[in-house]
Amino acid sequence: METTTGTAGVDQTFPALLQHTTQRLGDKAVAIREKDYGIWQSYTWRQVSEEVRQFALGLASLGFKRGDRICIVGDNRPQLYWGMLAAQCLGGVPVPLYQDSIEREMEFIVEHAEARFALVEDQEQVDKFLAIKANCPTLEDVVYKDPRGMRHYQFDYLQSFETVLERGRAFEQEHPGYLEQEMAKVAPDDVAVMLYTSGTTGRPKGVMLTHRNFIATLENVKAFEGLKDDESYLAYLPMAWVGDFFFSVGMALVGGYTVNCPESSATVMQDLREVGPTYFFAPPRIWENLLTTVMIRMDDAGWIKRRMFHHFINLAASLQKKRAAGKQPSLLERLRYGLGNVLVYGPLKDNLGLSRVRIAYTAGEAIGPEIFEFFRSLGINLKQLYGMTEASVFISLQKNNEVRSDTCGVPVPGVEIRISDEGEVLFRSPGAFKGYFKNEEATQETIVDGWVKTGDAGFIDHDGHLRIVDRAKDVSKLHDGTLFAPKFIENKLKFSPYIKEAVAIGQDRAHVTCLINIDPESVGNWAERRNLAYSSYTDLSQKPEVLDLVDAEVRRVNASLNEEELLKGAQIHRWLILHKELDPDDEEITRTRKVRRRFVAEKYKVLIDALYADADHVETEAKVTFEDGREALVRADIRIRTVTPNGHA
Repeated sequence: METTTGTAGVDQTFPALLQHTTQRLGDKAVAIREKDYGIWQSYTWRQVSEEVRQFALGLASLGFKRGDRICIVGDNRPQLYWGMLAAQCLGGVPVPLYQDSIEREMEFIVEHAEARFALVEDQEQVDKFLAIKANCPTLEDVVYKDPRGMRHYQFDYLQSFETVLERGRAFEQEHPGYLEQEMAKVAPDDVAVMLYTSGTTGRPKGVMLTHRNFIATLENVKAFEGLKDDESYLAYLPMAWVGDFFFSVGMALVGGYTVNCPESSATVMQDLREVGPTYFFAPPRIWENLLTTVMIRMDDAGWIKRRMFHHFINLAASLQKKRAAGKQPSLLERLRYGLGNVLVYGPLKDNLGLSRVRIAYTAGEAIGPEIFEFFRSLGINLKQLYGMTEASVFISLQKNNEVRSDTCGVPVPGVEIRISDEGEVLFRSPGAFKGYFKNEEATQETIVDGWVKTGDAGFIDHDGHLRIVDRAKDVSKLHDGTLFAPKFIENKLKFSPYIKEAVAIGQDRAHVTCLINIDPESVGNWAERRNLAYSSYTDLSQKPEVLDLVDAEVRRVNASLNEEELLKGAQIHRWLILHKELDPDDEEITRTRKVRRRFVAEKYKVLIDALYADADHVETEAKVTFEDGREALVRADIRIRTVTPNGHA
């Protein structure tokens, strides 16, 4: 199956795009905004171009040259994005890192990427680089954006963003035309950015993506969606994630729209309401959190408001199912929906900051169908896309009039998809990556005869839509041959506002069991309204009332699985609530919140063994890592619950 079109921008580079967009929009449009001390600061395209220019020349004065790598670390800040573009103007390669990475994670990437420079946000990130510099021999200069707390930092290799800008202005006086000469050397097949994988099964790999890879994909998606210059986008996702580079840098340059940077991670929801973006991306976890927030507020509302909310939400859900089935609502149903839009849907979308959204995406992992349908039923044009870092994000995407909760849409223009004999999804496209940095073996294992192996199991349905089942390596069978797709079960559990994370176990076992993390905010709110006292997450998780609460959610999931012919035998038999949250710092999940199944299976072997025994509780302890690097042991007596699956005696 394939869809192909020409791409006007395949012979361009990001520096050329910046020049073109600046010439086209100049001071007529805002390129990027940042909320600082409660006030939105705006920069036009001409201002952005000038900042990029001066910083690039400043880097050149420090010795930055073609092919050099620069690590970028921090929250979404205009200066960090400008640093990316500045490096590209010199023929260099930005390497963004997750801002919450601990020192050893950063050290591996800085050393592996052989980075000579780093551009970081603040003292927190500077301290990490000071700690790892001795073990990273190639690292020469660290530039910081926010000087607070560093008055007494005296290091020759440490300087502020403003200082580098000043150096750039001085360098330009001495070397007129230097930047233009360097920009002219940048070629479409040069590496534009290097993004490291999350490392679910091992060490992260550096994915090399060229200017041609990204720009071809950007042009195709822009045409597919009909994006315009007046779109507004909120940049709040980690800069190390490929999606942020695509939407906050690439599509901003190609589409010419405005990127908005929130004041901090703590104010994202408030800033979202202020911005009211028209173009929005959020992974399933964000949509889950939004729904949880709504449900918590409704639990605290008066009974009249609660009844009205649930009445109109149920109406919207039923109409959404009818539309998905190709049926048209009756006149009376449309009138009732219109009333619901005035009383519930409109105010709710406005409160969430989604009232102006024209196109919204979700991706990264499968989203629970109930969550997806909830937002669709509100009138939000939420669509699923399927992609990966190695594809410059997009592989498939749902068309506006062909949106279903169980598919990932059709191939985007320029992409071909096929399914291997083993059921693995393969693709080839102009966005396919150049290779893994310093890892030719992994590159050859992933790219075979021009086709990129995704590692996901899936199939093409009768409508030509791609459907993803699970990670190919995770799909297996129970002892009796029943199909076991852990992510499918976990996503159904996480639809509950009370469940934050889940790990299903069942491969080559007699039945399915599950490790569960409760959502401390949602369950804490639920407990407070019932005057249920608790001292910690561990204490709350083992309360009999909380176990009963989660038990009802597990039974709901089993009832849903009972309706799936292939999966009805994979219902949950036994489960427990973990005494601590799964944490990236403890290496249980990745920075993108993907479960490291092998690590979890080894770490919690005692708990898993107890789930497959006759015990009703198990005593255990686990190591936890705090933000400052300190470690401690958490001990608990964990209760185990047994559930009789639907359809079983």
